[in-house]
Amino acid sequence: MAISPTLLPVAIVVGSAVGIYLCGRTSSDMGVHDHGSIVWDEFVGFWITMLLVPVMEWQAVLAGFVIFRFFDMVKPWPISWLDKKVHGGLGIMLDDIVAGLMSMIALWAGHHYFGWW
Repeated sequence: MAISPTLLPVAIVVGSAVGIYLCGRTSSDMGVHDHGSIVWDEFVGFWITMLLVPVMEWQAVLAGFVIFRFFDMVKPWPISWLDKKVHGGLGIMLDDIVAGLMSMIALWAGHHYFGWW
C-alpha cells in the first residue's frame, strides 16, 4: 500500500504544530514535563520515520517502528541534549521529531544499502 506523497508530509507538519500546543498544554495541566501518557509526539516521530518508505509493507513498518523506538529510548546526541535543554510543548515534540529524522535516515539506509524488506 502506498501513502500519498503529499498526505504524510502535511500530516507531519500539522501534527507537529498541533502537538506543540497540545503536549505543552497537557504537560502544564499535569505539572509534569513529558509525562509517559503523552504519546502524540511518538506518533509524529514515527510518521517522520516512515516518510521515505515508498511502499508500506509490514517488514518496513516493523523495521521503522523498532528503529524509532531505539532512538526514542536510547536518546543519543542530539536527542538527549534537546530532551534536557528544550522545554514545554516544543521540547516534548522536538526530541521525537529528531528521533524520527534519525530513524528515517537509518531506515532509508537499511533499505538502500542492505536491501531490508
